[in-house]
Amino acid sequence: MPRALVAAFASLFLAVSASADDATLRLATTTSTENSGLLKEILPRFEASSGLKVLVISVGTGKAMKLGENGDVDVLLVHSRPDEDRFVAQGFGVNRRDVMFNDFVVVGARKDPARIRGMKSVVAAFRRIVEAKATFVSRGDDSGTDKMEKSYWNEIGQRPQGRQYLSAGQGMGEVLTMAGHLGAYTLTDRATYGAYRSRVGLDILVEGDAKMFNPYGVIAVNPQRYPDVNFKGAMQFVEWLTGGEGRRAIAQFRVNGEQLFFPSQRP
Repeated sequence: MPRALVAAFASLFLAVSASADDATLRLATTTSTENSGLLKEILPRFEASSGLKVLVISVGTGKAMKLGENGDVDVLLVHSRPDEDRFVAQGFGVNRRDVMFNDFVVVGARKDPARIRGMKSVVAAFRRIVEAKATFVSRGDDSGTDKMEKSYWNEIGQRPQGRQYLSAGQGMGEVLTMAGHLGAYTLTDRATYGAYRSRVGLDILVEGDAKMFNPYGVIAVNPQRYPDVNFKGAMQFVEWLTGGEGRRAIAQFRVNGEQLFFPSQRP
């Protein structure tokens, strides 16, 4: 097993197995917030403000929520609103708040064999990818991006077959790298693409469809269900992230001069 993968598994095991304490906050979040560099930028500000040490478990949204459902983390930062609402409705989380948004984009090789460049409908672009028998790399990891991608295939009633559809079971950075190597298409959040653009040689081909809106929410794990979670620390994070300092930190984050996340309007 590659050394980096061993280290990642070890870090995940230590994070989720550590018992909650007042000085530590266990955050389960998406690979996009990690791969884009956002967390590296904003978490030191929160730690300095709160005195807490944040342990980050970066996985797909589905896996992050499973950690929350098991009481293995204190707070979630994810992007799949229907699943977030279900998580709260079933009593696993409380005090969900809007945090920020960006959007999804369809990227692919410059030669663009399916000829989708400039299309305004993501569903129409996906249909053309199927018709062209072009290669598509899927996250395949139950992440928010994976769920959104599957919704597009469901809307057209089909998806690429056989070797034209590669389900990676990996994070967004790895999928972009794979798509770049294969000259394939993929769906990505704009932030991770911005961080990887210079490495993967893929162009944005489809953007701007309202169906590609990508909001993020923060949710504290329910202390009535899991009394051992660090609920006080979770709410410190929720308040900071959606307050003035957190919103400024999100808005100030740039990759190559481009703003990749936009704070949600405060209620």
